[in-house]
Amino acid sequence: MAYRNLEIGNRGAVRTITVNRPDKLNALNRETLNELTLAFAQAAHDDAVRVVVLTGAGEKAFVAGADIGEMSDLSPAQAQAFSRTGQRLMTAIERLGKPVLARVQGFALGGGMELAMACHLRIASEKAKFGQPEINLGLIPGFGGTQRLLRLAGRAATLELCLTGASIDATRARELGVVNRVVAPEALDDAVDTLADQLAHAAPLAAAGILDAVLLGGEAPIDQGLEFETQGFALAFATEDMREGTSAFLQKRKPAFKGR
Repeated sequence: MAYRNLEIGNRGAVRTITVNRPDKLNALNRETLNELTLAFAQAAHDDAVRVVVLTGAGEKAFVAGADIGEMSDLSPAQAQAFSRTGQRLMTAIERLGKPVLARVQGFALGGGMELAMACHLRIASEKAKFGQPEINLGLIPGFGGTQRLLRLAGRAATLELCLTGASIDATRARELGVVNRVVAPEALDDAVDTLADQLAHAAPLAAAGILDAVLLGGEAPIDQGLEFETQGFALAFATEDMREGTSAFLQKRKPAFKGR
């Protein structure tokens, strides 16, 4: 389908979703949130897609935040609905069942940082900036920022970023555990493509099991998490991919996983 605010591209098993509002620094309005929700649902149900790359149009911004012009006139009830729309999107990305990689080339502020944190992995340009500046608007993060940042970076860093509203560079974001890799701007596309291709060739059912184990088990006591891991490990033995992976290892060849 045609989107007003997104561009969708495919390269083999890698789908790229680009927020395409460069005149607004790719800010998230309600229409864009709804389009992203639909685009990720389509990716989830398309067996040809094994990895999703999420990015923003242009060089200035991944996503600079929520659309303040639209948001400023919301009533409390409308703001609640707006927050829940954003949170549903972030949760859908986090629980997609396929690896989602954020390509962060510029500003990832407010809702943009929340969007990046909902992805499973993040590669950032050295020029990228991260922050939760909502307090400067008299607000708090509304798309999961207080919760995902807490889980990625810990209480002290979350309170510092949210209470000061200050932005940090990509290197500091990596030190805090928010970013996986930082590369030179000219190396960003190659770094993203290389990692996306690696993930696309991995066993998709095993990848889904790992995502489940980390995301769901990480919210549970360790005994429950370990049991969840054991059940996922056992289920993998019922898959053709497990037979293919072990056979390929023993035969000293590359496996060809089919997601079965």
